[in-house]
Amino acid sequence: MGLETRTLKIDDFQLHASTMRRYGLGAHRGRLNIQAGLYDDDLYDGAWCAGRNDPLQWLEVDARRLTKFTGVITQGRSSLWSLLFTVLLNICLSQVNPRSWFNRGSICMRVEILGCPMPDSQNYYHRRNEITTTDNLDFKHHSYKEMRHLMKVVNEMCPNITRIYNIGKSHSGQKLYAIEISDNPGEHEPGEPEFRYTAGSHGNEVLGRELLLLLMQFMCQEYLSGSPRIRHLVHETRIHLLPSVNPDGYDKALEVGSELSGWSLGRWSQDGVDIHHNFPDLNSILWEAETKKWIPRKMLNHHVPIPEWYQSKNSTVAAETRALVSWMEKIPFVLGGNLQGGELVVTFPYDRTRSQGVSREQTPTPDDHVFRWLAFSYASTHRLMTDARRRVCHTEDFAKEDGTINGASWHTAAGSMNDFSYLHTNCFELSMYVGCDKFPHESELAEEWENNRESLLVFMEQVHRGIKGIVWDMQGRGIANATIQVEGIGHDIRTAADGDYWRLLNPGEYSITVRAEGYSASSKVCEVGYDIGATRCDFTVSRTNLSRIKEIMERYNKQPIRQPLRPPVRQLQARRPGPRHRRVRTS
Repeated sequence: MGLETRTLKIDDFQLHASTMRRYGLGAHRGRLNIQAGLYDDDLYDGAWCAGRNDPLQWLEVDARRLTKFTGVITQGRSSLWSLLFTVLLNICLSQVNPRSWFNRGSICMRVEILGCPMPDSQNYYHRRNEITTTDNLDFKHHSYKEMRHLMKVVNEMCPNITRIYNIGKSHSGQKLYAIEISDNPGEHEPGEPEFRYTAGSHGNEVLGRELLLLLMQFMCQEYLSGSPRIRHLVHETRIHLLPSVNPDGYDKALEVGSELSGWSLGRWSQDGVDIHHNFPDLNSILWEAETKKWIPRKMLNHHVPIPEWYQSKNSTVAAETRALVSWMEKIPFVLGGNLQGGELVVTFPYDRTRSQGVSREQTPTPDDHVFRWLAFSYASTHRLMTDARRRVCHTEDFAKEDGTINGASWHTAAGSMNDFSYLHTNCFELSMYVGCDKFPHESELAEEWENNRESLLVFMEQVHRGIKGIVWDMQGRGIANATIQVEGIGHDIRTAADGDYWRLLNPGEYSITVRAEGYSASSKVCEVGYDIGATRCDFTVSRTNLSRIKEIMERYNKQPIRQPLRPPVRQLQARRPGPRHRRVRTS
């Protein structure tokens, strides 16, 4: 019926209870799989709990229309598992009455009500807030084989703008397929930014996976129909969609279905690894270097290297994580989003608190203002994220009104994908928690698509915000690995193989300095406007005299000529013979 989801099919005011222990454990919290707050003092908790322990307590759902109720799924307050009970009732109200509980426990539960609304001819109640879609897409859950087939169908429909490839394999050997959408698929075009969406790092968070499959269908159809917005996005951006990072985990969740998969089944990889938090902890390395004042003398503030121990075969690194790292290093991504579930919020780096022993605190990056705008661009265009009245996840006690939050102020996590992407590559990565229900029913996918469609497009368009350009040498050749420094922001980026770069920035004037080994530094002021479209800011740099000498010597295989030291001036004068007098003949 929709207790578990954020589709508003069951509003808070449709849930009633005989009593409640406190507001944070009221009837509105009795939704299946709802998560508790992380701390004992959190206002919101993960269940309805009765105010008294007796057989007269009940939890009631008002369907607001004549409904054939067919079953009830129940969970305890702390349980990861659920039980299904079958009922057959044709009524408008469904009431659950607990009759027994643990002796040392109390009456607490989470439920989902199963049922089918009666046909309109038999129904005198009207639905409110029904969301329908006009997009002709495949709204269903796709197995691994079906996902692969759907990607192939999209590729056949739009062969000139799509390409299917894989970035590696899962623990069980399933290929991690991605689809590229671009006007020149398979080729990096200098000056064109690279964007990525990933989903399914937690295999049971299925909504993100299906949203990306819907997105690739939608973009193909809209491109063929001549949509100016989609055509501009495809022609000016190289887009990569990786819908299933953890296909092994997804298979486990799919086997039991959306109603019974629970919070944890399929979350981890086949070998028990949380892929999203399986990346090397580069935060500690950077912060230690900053404390010891090694930057920039001994260490740079960007592209922090991966520790050797992490790259060894004996380290606990999932096959999926290794594939992601290789992919992120290979392609010069500028912006990325990973779709997750179980919440309605957008989080941004840092995900780890800087203060040791502190569980959560604001830990901003040097690009905090940019990250906040990027997060807001998604949340503000989502149908539900910024409406506090509709939020039923446990985000109420920490999320801002705009639906965004710094990751470390929510919960600290070392080795997250977001922090790694920011510290090891040029890519700014955020997490979009696209719905409270990790595994919604197929009938709810169309509404979830409508909730997220505009946000998915708007966030992609943000890759064109800031400055872009190419760093050339005097002969017009692009310089790879040149450093792009923005005055006042302690985080640099590097140019790609062709010398092109993209630097995400909010509107304003910025002093930009380019440095490259063997070249003289060059600076200029670049202005970022409010309209979408990155400001062009190219640089031409010249070789230093020393680098020219080294280049000549390497070219002709010559060694430097070592000149003997010149003796002091006094020694030269002492060695110099006196003036010779000419003899003059006299007659």
